[in-house]
Amino acid sequence: MKKSKLFGPSTLVAAAFIGPGTVTTCTLAGVETGYTLLWAMVFSIVATVVLQEMAARLGFITRSGLGEALRVYFSHPIARIAVFTLVIGAILIGNAAYESGNLAGGVLGLDLLIGEFALSPLILGAICFSLLYFGSFKSLEKILIGLVIVMSIFYLMTVIIVKPDMLSIAKGLIPTRASFDHLNLILGIIGTTVVPYNLFLHASTISKKWDPESSLADIRSENRSSIILGGVISMMIIITAAASSDIIQEVNNASDLALQLEPLFGNSAKILMGVGLFAAGLSSTLTAPIAAAYAAKGLFNLEEDSLMFRLVWMSVLLTGVIVAMSGFKPIIIIQFAQIANAILLPLIATFLIYLCNSKQLLGQHTNRPVTNLIAIMIIGITIMLSLRSLNLIFGLI
Repeated sequence: MKKSKLFGPSTLVAAAFIGPGTVTTCTLAGVETGYTLLWAMVFSIVATVVLQEMAARLGFITRSGLGEALRVYFSHPIARIAVFTLVIGAILIGNAAYESGNLAGGVLGLDLLIGEFALSPLILGAICFSLLYFGSFKSLEKILIGLVIVMSIFYLMTVIIVKPDMLSIAKGLIPTRASFDHLNLILGIIGTTVVPYNLFLHASTISKKWDPESSLADIRSENRSSIILGGVISMMIIITAAASSDIIQEVNNASDLALQLEPLFGNSAKILMGVGLFAAGLSSTLTAPIAAAYAAKGLFNLEEDSLMFRLVWMSVLLTGVIVAMSGFKPIIIIQFAQIANAILLPLIATFLIYLCNSKQLLGQHTNRPVTNLIAIMIIGITIMLSLRSLNLIFGLI
């Protein structure tokens, strides 16, 4: 297989979920539970591969996005209103929460580089607004993704140096019954990896990267290789944090996050972590609003240069800035964003499964029974974890 077939839209999906939320959530998992939640990351990788393949196949066959497919399939006025309300509500809420976490992560990076500054979220938001409004973010995004990948390589090097307990890693890969104390961390791991807006983003970009004569087998191979690579990087962060738990007692700020890189980089670890978090935060901050806008574009047949299209991404960005400036600790905001995404995931995934079983849309390329079975299991497990978490936090159930 040619190298070019291994990198494409799925690579952007992987880069999108390796953001500040991943660094923070995986570090918390490693520090608080050691290697015991590695299985949750394995589950998240499998879930992402399955769901993103469905989104990619839908976009490739229909040559349109997930939002467009929903608009075409649900043509009855009542059904369309119900579906659109649920989907756009989930996307706006989920993306706004995720955007808050992205901005908080970027602010954490700035804190390490220049010190704490109350207006950092506003400055970061203004930079993103300018890049999105004038459409000049795509070239910068490649540089930022490159910086995140470099930081990920450093994590791999750190794992080698700290020499983690391989037997404990093997045990951590085996699923165990989750305790209530770990539920939010598990949901956070799922929410930072299986990101609902990436399903819209993938379906919308697949036709731009792969021409109609391309092979579905090549698309699936690219999807697996990119998502698994991203997942392995996330696992490296958990392993690094677990192996460094003797020097990281708890994670309250960016300096605590940088401690896990000290075995390799010493005093330079803070600078490296600052650059990585800022790059990851800024890159993801650019992606979330535009993904929400593309979802609305498909649902409501908007033009990309229309006022409504811009108002969607502006509202997501503005919400993120307001929350990031609210005074809540960035670590708390990031955790909440990942949990919110995990709770909203089943809704979007259910619509995706429904569409991918439509012969009207996909013809002979509808889901195979095994794909449906795995996808339904993913949704069921995520719903069960979400309900247990809500019961723990709010006592609603």
